[in-house]
Amino acid sequence: MATTPSTAAVRPGGEQRALLRTARDVADDLAADAIAREQAGRPPTDERTRLREAGLLAALTPPSPGRGTDWRTGCAVIREVAAADSSVGDVLARHYVHTWSGRFYASHHHAATLEEASVREHWLWTGAVRAPVPDGDGVDGPDLTLRPRNTGYVLNGRRSVDTAVAVADQIVLDAVCALTGVVLVVRVSPRMRGVTVEAAHDRLGQRVAGAGEVVLDRVTVTPGQVLGRRPDDEESTAPFTALAEPALRLALCHVVLGIVEGALTEARDLSRGGRAHRLPGEDPDLLLTYGELASAAHTATAVVERATEAMAQALDAGMLLDAEEPAGVAALVATAETVTSRAALHVTTRVLELADAPGLDRFWRNARVLTAHRPAAHRLRSIGEHYLNGSHRAVAAAFH
Repeated sequence: MATTPSTAAVRPGGEQRALLRTARDVADDLAADAIAREQAGRPPTDERTRLREAGLLAALTPPSPGRGTDWRTGCAVIREVAAADSSVGDVLARHYVHTWSGRFYASHHHAATLEEASVREHWLWTGAVRAPVPDGDGVDGPDLTLRPRNTGYVLNGRRSVDTAVAVADQIVLDAVCALTGVVLVVRVSPRMRGVTVEAAHDRLGQRVAGAGEVVLDRVTVTPGQVLGRRPDDEESTAPFTALAEPALRLALCHVVLGIVEGALTEARDLSRGGRAHRLPGEDPDLLLTYGELASAAHTATAVVERATEAMAQALDAGMLLDAEEPAGVAALVATAETVTSRAALHVTTRVLELADAPGLDRFWRNARVLTAHRPAAHRLRSIGEHYLNGSHRAVAAAFH
């Protein structure tokens, strides 16, 4: 069972502001060549270097005395970067959440050791850990299996990874032990023997995120690479561990919010510069449209910030987290996903009607990729189930 230290914010206000200034500088740097890099669609090797040299990879780790970043600030950094380049925001969001993997699944000592190494080595994290499946939901058989050996395991299979599959330092995965049936969470490096990567090509959007498949052929997994057990279902999940999947979804909500803000800002700048279809102030309908879109963005922001605050408080509670709290947090995150998805698709579609400029379509394509695999109806049913019954199923069902 995972044990977690208190994650109360330890970064003083001045350090928070400095980190956000760094994020803005990185965002400005990324914005300068965002269209060219998006059109090239290469793995985020250069982008990883930019994040590493700016110190964002080391900074975006769980908070502890003298290192790490609290949840609220981490999400603000992700959103700032995503507004300039949502692919890089996606990379940073998954990195930040996966650096929490030790706290979600491992012992306190194991988690601290990993976090210290991540800060020291400026590791980039990614991963693809499946959430526990609600009872009665049909799923395919395991795609990753672990076979015990004298010391550790041998890992085989393949898994889709949404970001940085070829350039990450640590990939967090869950796999089934072929002997016991227990699901374990492990970490591997793409540079380990037996690990190969197949990059995704010709993606509709998020082209610089570095998505692809990791193929594992008799990969040796040492005991130190095993973080812990992933529970089989939501009923057996420890309260703090139950936050793992909602935390990832919420971080991605900040990426989607970044897309909304980036699209609106770029369209507004084009309108002010006279490069839009109509000049600002000349058509009341244009003002009405911008008012509508800005209101949609503000509404989505308010909902995401409420979920962010709830998640921050839950993470701060650590081992003292109440057993009922994760279900409420998950319902808020599912609501945030629903609202941001609708806002992003609406805003990024409408800005194409307001301005005609190269690259403006990337916002719609990126939003579409990030939201396409999360059916709103399924989330809404889970939100309704939690609202009516307070069901623990909402923790897992909202994200399947």
